[in-house]
Amino acid sequence: MTVDGVHESSVLDPLDRRIVHGLVTDPRIPFAKLGAVLGVSEQTVARRYRSLRGRGILHISGLVNAVPLGSTRWMLRLGSTPDKALRLAESLARLPDVSWVALLATGSEVTCVSRPRTAEQRDALLLNVLPRASQVTRLNAYEIIHRFPLEEEWPRFGGLLTAEQRAALGSSTRSIADPVGPDEPMDLSAADEAMLALLSRDGRASYARIAAETGWSPTRAARRMAELVEAGVLYFDLDFAIERMGYAVRASLWLRTRPADLHAVGTAVAAFPETAFAAATTGATNLIASIVCRDTAHLYRYVTERLGSLDGITDVEVTPSLRVFKQAQALMGADRIALVPPERRS
Repeated sequence: MTVDGVHESSVLDPLDRRIVHGLVTDPRIPFAKLGAVLGVSEQTVARRYRSLRGRGILHISGLVNAVPLGSTRWMLRLGSTPDKALRLAESLARLPDVSWVALLATGSEVTCVSRPRTAEQRDALLLNVLPRASQVTRLNAYEIIHRFPLEEEWPRFGGLLTAEQRAALGSSTRSIADPVGPDEPMDLSAADEAMLALLSRDGRASYARIAAETGWSPTRAARRMAELVEAGVLYFDLDFAIERMGYAVRASLWLRTRPADLHAVGTAVAAFPETAFAAATTGATNLIASIVCRDTAHLYRYVTERLGSLDGITDVEVTPSLRVFKQAQALMGADRIALVPPERRS
């Protein structure tokens, strides 16, 4: 097919990958700028982006980072009765403050990330909702205390671009590794919440759409968005249907390291190309990572060659995902992004 054609193939072609890298670097980059960097027209970039969305391969969302609001993030690992694990995962995926919901290959264990906006929301989930759920047989909560920045955000297609193209795109604005927020937790107005709700559904919503939703002018919408990004409250993330990109295995790693080696090991793990997320946590294990591999042989090489080369790891558990129900914001179908649920306003 020609460069301008809409590709129906699940696997991304070279131009698709370069466009994805541009969006990973700056999820709201104007298509005209991205096209100019890549040497194609604005219309080509827009058409390819619509195709990627239409095929359920990617979705861009604007998300709230609760840390500058005075809250924390939690990785939850839930044991379930085997016959109700599926229903538990589906229920968790519908909660607006919960992300990355997966049923593990054990078949009776569910993991998710809780990102409560307030202490009340945190306590409601951890102390009331989950302990009272009859299907939950075990609850382990790991507070995320440090996120290790990735050298390049997954899927790491930067190598397909020239040095000049990478320089023109600049560095990624996605990473939220322990951002430095305001001195005091920020208060968000009703208009802020309206903008954030819209961006949670469509991270590339135009300033005109935001203005219509909030009652602001487009100029004020752009200015306020920039302020929230600068404060670390608002960030943009991409959800991917990895199976339709040629990857078959997504897994979580639960690592225990010696305290003196934690930072060095976490930094090294974050540098591996398969790593999509790495963070230090509280709990029985002190380092967690999410990895993406093409197949189980690739996963084996990751564990034996990459992790095996690191000093300081005293224990590792690998838990492949049997099925992912929700990523950062998007609900998932069998092998594609299904839909993005509306964000609940506080």
